[in-house]
Amino acid sequence: MSRRASLPGASELFRITSSPALDLPPQAPPEPAEPVENGNGKAKGNGRKEQLARSGDAAPHGSGRTKHDAKITVYVSGDELLAMEQARLTLRAKHDLVVDRGRLVREAVAVLLADFDQHGEESVLVQRLRVVGSDGGETED
Repeated sequence: MSRRASLPGASELFRITSSPALDLPPQAPPEPAEPVENGNGKAKGNGRKEQLARSGDAAPHGSGRTKHDAKITVYVSGDELLAMEQARLTLRAKHDLVVDRGRLVREAVAVLLADFDQHGEESVLVQRLRVVGSDGGETED
């Protein structure tokens, strides 16, 4: 009897496995929301073709802790990361909410986009981006 362990080969380790999500038939993309006219014949809103699904007037929530199919990389300064960690720890200590940085960012993006959809030109996003120049620095007026 050999003292060597019997291990699977590379082809067995890296084989393609099926997933219930991958086995589903492709679905048609959702139809874009129709723009609402504001009485003067012009569409209301910021012109985005697809809007986040909402229940009533409540802002949409971030996707939470689910498997995501897209990824982006965002670079932040040390101060921004420290502020995010402090917010995360405050949420945990004072509000009993345990969240990771990804969820914190997804919720912040959902809130910002909901405000943008609702207020357009007067949204926090537009106001803040007007202050920041194209190079990311403060503009001088």
